[in-house]
Amino acid sequence: MNGAGTAPGPGLGDVQHPGLEGRSRFRMRAKEDGEPQDWWFASTAIPLLAATIGPLANLLSIAALVSPWRNRFPDGGSRRDAESRGFPDPHWCIILNACSLICGFAGNIFLLFNFARRVRYIIALPLTILLWYLATGILIAIIAAINNYVPPNRPQETYSQGFWYAIIAAVLYLFSSMILMVNMLGYFLGHYPQHFTLTDHQRTLMLQTMMFFIWLGGGGGVFARICGWSFADAIYFCDVTILTVGFGDLYPTNDAGRGLVFPFSVAGIVMLGLVANSIRRFTLDISQDKIIKQHVEKTRIRTIGRAATASMGIRERRKSLGERATSREQGRRATLSKDEGRRKPKSLTKRLTNGVMSVTRVRPKKPKIILLKEERNRFDAMREIQRSTKVFKRWYNLCISVAAFGLLWCVGAIVFWKAEHREQGMTYFQALYFCYVSLLTIGYGDLSPKSNAGKPFFVVWSLLAVPTMTILISDMGETVIASFQRGTFQLADWTVLPKAGLWPGFLERNPWILLWIQRKVEERAAEKRIAKGFQAGIDDADGAPKTLEELAQEGPNEQNLPYKLSIAIRRVAGHIHTRPPKRYSYEEWVEFTRLIRFSSSTPEEVEEDEEEEGLINWDWIGEDSPMLASQEAEWLLDRLCESLSRYVKRQARKEQKIGDFAIVSGGDGTRGDICPTD
Repeated sequence: MNGAGTAPGPGLGDVQHPGLEGRSRFRMRAKEDGEPQDWWFASTAIPLLAATIGPLANLLSIAALVSPWRNRFPDGGSRRDAESRGFPDPHWCIILNACSLICGFAGNIFLLFNFARRVRYIIALPLTILLWYLATGILIAIIAAINNYVPPNRPQETYSQGFWYAIIAAVLYLFSSMILMVNMLGYFLGHYPQHFTLTDHQRTLMLQTMMFFIWLGGGGGVFARICGWSFADAIYFCDVTILTVGFGDLYPTNDAGRGLVFPFSVAGIVMLGLVANSIRRFTLDISQDKIIKQHVEKTRIRTIGRAATASMGIRERRKSLGERATSREQGRRATLSKDEGRRKPKSLTKRLTNGVMSVTRVRPKKPKIILLKEERNRFDAMREIQRSTKVFKRWYNLCISVAAFGLLWCVGAIVFWKAEHREQGMTYFQALYFCYVSLLTIGYGDLSPKSNAGKPFFVVWSLLAVPTMTILISDMGETVIASFQRGTFQLADWTVLPKAGLWPGFLERNPWILLWIQRKVEERAAEKRIAKGFQAGIDDADGAPKTLEELAQEGPNEQNLPYKLSIAIRRVAGHIHTRPPKRYSYEEWVEFTRLIRFSSSTPEEVEEDEEEEGLINWDWIGEDSPMLASQEAEWLLDRLCESLSRYVKRQARKEQKIGDFAIVSGGDGTRGDICPTD
């Protein structure tokens, strides 16, 4: 029995088992639960990465299975890998190699079914991971056994391309299994539901990569048969052909092989282009959904923070001024109490009341023009965020592509330097030169991989590097090349190829020049009218853009609301498909906002709201800002159509009320269509 000051001990239901707290963190979600998702790299990027690497690992496993793992140099030869010939491997090596290929292929099939949602995620993904781990373990066991028990007898023998293909395949299987385990961990922790968070375009990436590697492997088998090459050399030839590198170290030696190059190269280039385009679209989706949106959000929050700090500073200054005024009034009160103690309390109370009222009086409402100018600053701040985001998006993608290009270039050069140094005495600078020529698909042919280790690595490296180079060129087209192109176009427009409408576009991009020209034109027109005896001033043209002063003075008007709504809808609808997307000025937004607000309230309510809140009923840099929409025209068109629908419904209700009132006023209903005027 516990005493009064003793804490109660744990009951039977409160016993803490070791590890229970850690197990309770796992929360497996259903397929579609509507909850937010995070760990976007694990849920989206990892499945696509595994789907791209898996078929490549299967192809390399096939090359490792059909090729001997050891080669023998001819007697009296030069000990070059290209002159070596394979000899049979032990039967257990071939059998285990086939088992590894079956496991790897089955894991790829389950991953494909997982992508297509033919097999449940919780069943297909563990099977894929397990089968790929088995494929990795078998390959590692064969490699270790060959190296320990039946290694090549040097210097007469060496490892073949099949041996190095097996090593690379084991690495790819292991890497894919490990990253898929990260994806499964995210599911167990409840970061995303029980499926891959992928779009339809992303799901087709795995099918495209499988088709491409089937085409590459099938072509290798056909060319090996026709041209008398080994399957490993045929894979290398097909890779060089599809990537349009063309070193010239391997080429068809008969007309049948030359004839097959036509359909094989065209179809292979098309398939490679589809894969590269899907990968680029995937990288753009990730950067747009995650990196770019995070950049916009951080910039917007930082801008809001600066605005809030400024507002707090103003409030603090006002508060300090009020406190100082109050302290001065209290000091004056003490002085008055001391020097004028015999005066009537009434006069002192009156003076104190006047002093306090002078400090705490209510600030009058701001004029509309002041509210509009204050909102204009936030509007301009959001436009600056959009402009900086556009620049950030272009240069961010370019920087990522340059970094990937540099990594593949420099790291690839290190591997080729080590692999080809014994075979052809390649230096690191020559390796950099070779990688650069290969990345740009120039392919002079003065340097090419000749070792049994260099050719398999080139196949894998080139399949990664050349699409990366394609993406880099595309990103450069949106930044560096686009800037150069705009410069040449502008030079041609102002010199040898002047085009119509050049000045209006220039003035639109530089509004201060347009305003200066308009002011000068108005002054000259006024001088001419004064000289002719007419009154100075130019009447505003119909449809001309209104200034902030005109918008502030213009009051709500319900009579011409349908006309203005129809004109605004027609105008905005014409901007839906414009490229680049239309961005409206602050004055245009004020007009659109008034039309949207007018249909949901009475003119009196609109006038009162504009007096208290201004003409804009959202924060330009807030979370509800319409400028965060992908297209401003599309957002406005939806709101204007909703506004027109509300106006029509409101008018119908008014007519219904008038009709009901007329029927009631008719008494017996015989003259229900007549409404008394008094």
